[in-house]
Amino acid sequence: MKEESKPNNVLTLVNEKGEEVTCDVLFTFDNDKNKQSYIVYTDNTTDEDGSTKVYASIYDPSGKDNTLKPIESEEEWALIENILSSIQEKVDAEESENN
Repeated sequence: MKEESKPNNVLTLVNEKGEEVTCDVLFTFDNDKNKQSYIVYTDNTTDEDGSTKVYASIYDPSGKDNTLKPIESEEEWALIENILSSIQEKVDAEESENN
């Protein structure tokens, strides 16, 4: 997939079928260990369990290269999954406090 634009935490991707897909950027972060920058986003669709689908890619925060690159290592995926789990725990805790 290729990143087309990123205004106001939204990016438009062109999928394998040539269709534009608008996604919400959930967050970005840098990994100082491997010097990569990551973007985590959703197209707001759900899987068969009703969970929102979330995607992650390597990106160039300088904007010089707008191509999103795939994450291929298990170590990188584990890092992203840990961050997502931590965020979900915080959201769940806040929802419990508000109810």
